[in-house]
This record gives sequence, structure tokens and C-alpha cells, in this order.
Amino acid sequence: MPRVTDAYRESKRRQILDASIECFAREGFHRTSMAQIIAEAGVSAGTIYLYFDSKEQIVEAIAEERHALESVLAATALANPDTRQALHDLADGYLNWLSDPIEQKRRRVTVQVWAEALRSDRVASIVRDGVAQRQQIADFIRERQQQGHLVAGLDPDAVSRVMLSLVLGFVLQQAWDAAIDVDGYRSVLNEIIDRLLLAEPTRGRVDHGRPPKR
Repeated sequence: MPRVTDAYRESKRRQILDASIECFAREGFHRTSMAQIIAEAGVSAGTIYLYFDSKEQIVEAIAEERHALESVLAATALANPDTRQALHDLADGYLNWLSDPIEQKRRRVTVQVWAEALRSDRVASIVRDGVAQRQQIADFIRERQQQGHLVAGLDPDAVSRVMLSLVLGFVLQQAWDAAIDVDGYRSVLNEIIDRLLLAEPTRGRVDHGRPPKR
């Protein structure tokens, strides 16, 4: 019997997760059965249960994967020594994701994960663990305040919560209205960063690093 490689196992796990996201986005978490996920993934019942014991475990895996990606995004953006650009890169990173139809589908599932966290202690613990990027932002705000780049006197933890709420609030709005203007939201969010957070606000700037429209 040929040996099953780690790459094969990861590929099969990915296949199941992608199928689950399709089903959850289309039918909702509670209306989706394991049988539907099995059919969507094109695997046997025996195969899916080698990787996941239940729908709840699949939801946990989806949430953990999302949080890991967001943590990498935050770490990459906030490593920029240019404070303004770092914050714009962070905002753009989230909003670039939300310009992708595939990501929009995944985010609809994320909204369902948030709802599931209200009734499942297991899922709630995963969601709470996902605030790592909030701590990353708070640490960044504190450091750049000390360097004189950001407005002093603002609570770094509160600033991080406000920034994330602006992104997560957009995720909710987009779940209800897929036609919402991502670029318009991006422009306003970046203007908020320039006018309210920078120690020396950049007033009147509307291009945010992009060439002016002609």
C-alpha cells in the first residue's frame, strides 16, 4: 500500500474545508449537513471523519485559519517603519481581501462563525483567540506614540478596537450588500487615519499613494 504523504493529507483537508465554506455560504451553518459537505467535497464519509469529527470542528478550523492569515497581514503591514504607510497597508490589506468575490464568500461564513460563538463555548474560545491582531495593533500604536508619530494620549487598546471595528463592521455590511463600494470605504478609512491618528495630520490628501484620476 502506498504511503500517504503529508502533502496529500493537507490537500484532502483543504478540499474538505473549501467544500464546507461553499456549503456554509450557500445554505448557512445550521442548514448544512455533513452529508452535503461530503457530496460537495466529493469524498467518502469515512474520509471526512478522518479529518473532522463534526461540523463544529470544521468551523473551528475555518476560524483558526482566518485568524492566522489576519495575524500575518497585521505583522507584515505594521513592520513598515513609515507609520502612515503601515496603517494604510493594514487597512488596504483587509479591504483588498474584501474586493475578492471568493473572500467575500469566506467572510459570509465568518459572520456565521461569530453567530455560532454566541452559543458554542468551543467556537467562542476560538474567536477570542483571534484577537491576536488587535494586540499587534495596540503594541504598534503604543510604540509609534512613544516615537512621536501618532497622537499621544489615546489609549492604544481602545484605538486597536476602533480600527478593527471599522473593518469588521464593513464585513457585516458587505454580507448584507455585496455591491457596497469597497474603494469608497477605503478612501474614508485612510482619511480617518491621516486626520485623527497621525501626530502631524496630512490634511487634504485624497490619493493615499495612488495617482490622481484624470
